[in-house]
Amino acid sequence: MVIQDRNMKFGLETAGSLMSNDFITLDMHQTVDEAINYLRKNLYQREDIHYVYILNDDKLLVGVVAIRELLSAKGDEAISTIMKTKLKQVSTAMDQEDVAQLFQQTELVTIPVVAESGHLLGVIHIDQILDVMEQESTEDVYRMASIKSGELENQNLLTATICLLYRKRIAWLVVLVFMNVFSGAGIATYEDLIESNVALVFFLPLLVDSGGNAGAQSATLVIRAMALGEVRIKDWFRMIGKETIISALLGFTMALAVSIVGMYRGGFEIAFIVAITMIFVVMIGSIIGLSLPFIFSKLKMDPATASGPLITSICDIVGVFIYFGIASAFITL
Repeated sequence: MVIQDRNMKFGLETAGSLMSNDFITLDMHQTVDEAINYLRKNLYQREDIHYVYILNDDKLLVGVVAIRELLSAKGDEAISTIMKTKLKQVSTAMDQEDVAQLFQQTELVTIPVVAESGHLLGVIHIDQILDVMEQESTEDVYRMASIKSGELENQNLLTATICLLYRKRIAWLVVLVFMNVFSGAGIATYEDLIESNVALVFFLPLLVDSGGNAGAQSATLVIRAMALGEVRIKDWFRMIGKETIISALLGFTMALAVSIVGMYRGGFEIAFIVAITMIFVVMIGSIIGLSLPFIFSKLKMDPATASGPLITSICDIVGVFIYFGIASAFITL
């Protein structure tokens, strides 16, 4: 996004950096006819003027009037009688993502930027916020691949060099490789059990992938809800309670389906083990997927960092130990 140099003093990605001076103010003592005459003289070549902002004698922002409301009012009415005094406004330091959420919540097309003193400094128009929303969405998607959008150095996926894309992706993938070593260690721990019940191996990818898929699903929903401001850190425990019920229902349904295959491949005992494991891995995977974005947010990191590969790797490790732990409890070597 192009940010005007005059607003750079407010900091990057703030409301102050987005605001423009493309607005019109009126005095609260003016009549409607006086206001309309003023607009006729000052609207020439002005864009995105949907509201006029009302100032008091001290030049402080006290109200707002939509132009369509101004045109429908009686000419001799005072502006102060038709203006709305409860108006949404932002400070120059507000993060641009929070500003975007405010636009979504209010459905306004322009929001004023006000100083602590109450003086109107500028306005932010909806078209600027659409650019912000695209930028924030792009950053989240890149971050889920462990890449910061700025790291692509103003290039896109098509124009970025092979070397650049390699450097931005390799570190995270190597970390995940070493994480997956724990899955192998878990399998090696139960080597004797696997040798005596080869049918268990058939269900291992199915079970651990189900946990990872459920976790990635939960994380995606939470990350999206956080981005829209629908969910905050304080909602963590409430969300866990809700997700526990949902994941249990999902787990039972998936367990029923997989138990049919279990009966065919290994009989009742294997079917029971696989079904019980499915319930646990789906529930635990969902809770892990839901919790990681909250944890990252609490640590002042972007929730999108809780990407699918990370959740899948964690769920793989947990799933292996749950599966063979349950199997060893029911199968006598």
